[in-house]
Amino acid sequence: MASSRLRRRDTRPDFWPGFVDAMATLLLVIIFLLSIFMLAQFFLSQQLSGRDTVLNRLNAQISELTELLALERAGKRDLQDQIASLQLSLGEASNERDRLQGLLSSSTDAASQAGGQIAILEGEIDEERQVSQRALAQVEILNQQISALRRQIAALEAALDASEERDQESQAKIADLGRRLNVALAQRVQELSRYRSDFFGRLREILSQRSDIRVVGDRFVFQSEVLFPSGSDQINPEGQEELEKLAEAILELDAQIPAEINWVLRVDGHTDSRPLSGTGRFQNNWQLSAARAISVVRYLIDQGVDPKRLVAAGFGEFQPLDEGESDEALARNRRIELKLTER
Repeated sequence: MASSRLRRRDTRPDFWPGFVDAMATLLLVIIFLLSIFMLAQFFLSQQLSGRDTVLNRLNAQISELTELLALERAGKRDLQDQIASLQLSLGEASNERDRLQGLLSSSTDAASQAGGQIAILEGEIDEERQVSQRALAQVEILNQQISALRRQIAALEAALDASEERDQESQAKIADLGRRLNVALAQRVQELSRYRSDFFGRLREILSQRSDIRVVGDRFVFQSEVLFPSGSDQINPEGQEELEKLAEAILELDAQIPAEINWVLRVDGHTDSRPLSGTGRFQNNWQLSAARAISVVRYLIDQGVDPKRLVAAGFGEFQPLDEGESDEALARNRRIELKLTER
C-alpha cells in the first residue's frame, strides 16, 4: 500500500527544475538587457557630454565674437570721431588758408613769392581731403600730413610777418621819397612861378601896355576884340601882330626854362552869355570859344612854337569874370586867357 503510494508520488511530473532553468534564463536575459541598457546609457552620456563640450566651446566662440564685434564697433566709433576731428582740422586749415590769402592780397613782392607756397599748401589740402575719404585705412598718414601742414602754415606766417616788416620799411622809404618829391615839386613850382613872372613881365613889355591885354592872377588875358571879329574864330591882322609878339616871348621862354620842367601854355577861350543865332558856323558859345582857342594855338604853331607846349580849351560862357549883364561886363567876359602851367 505504502509502496503503491510511493510509486504514485514518484510518477508525478517535476516542474521545478524547468522553472528554475526558465527563471535563470530570464534572469540572464534581463541581465543582458540591463548590460545593453547600461552600455547604451554610457554611450549616450558620452555623446551628450561631447555635445555639451561642443556647445560650451561654441558658446565661448560666440562670446569671443560678441566681444570682437563690440571692439569693432568701438573702433568704428573711434574712427568716426577721428574722421570728424580730421574734418574739423580741415575746416580750420581751410579757414587758415582763406586768412593767408587775405594777407597775401595786401602784401608786396615777398607775398607774391609766398603765393607759390600757398599753391603748394592748397594742393596739400586737396590731397588731405582725398585722404580723409580713405581715413578708415589711412588715419595715421593723414595725421602726419596735417602736422606737416601746420608746420608749413607756421613757416608761411613767419614769412608773412617778415614780409610785413619789409613792407613797413618800404612804406617808410616811400614816405621819405614822397617828402623829397614834394620838396622837388615845390622847387619846380617855384621855378615855374619865377619863369611865369619873367614871362608875364616880358609880355607886358612887348605888348605895349594895352588896356585890353592885362594880367589877372596867374593868367594873361586878351579881350576877344583884340584878336577876333564878333562871332568869328578868324584872327584879324591886329591880333596876328599881337600873337607874333606872344610867339616871340614863348620862344624866348622855351630857351630859358630847363628841359626837365614839363611846362605848357594853356590857351582858354571864353565868351559872354549872349546865345548865338544858331544859323551860322557855330551852334553855341562853347563851340565858338573852343574854335577861338584852337585858332590861337594853330597860329602860335605857325610862328614856330612847339605844339607839345600848347593846350587849347573852350569854356563857353560858363566861367565869367563879371556876373553882370551890362555891355562892359559882357565885354570883360569875352576873352582869351593864357596860363603857364605844368603838364
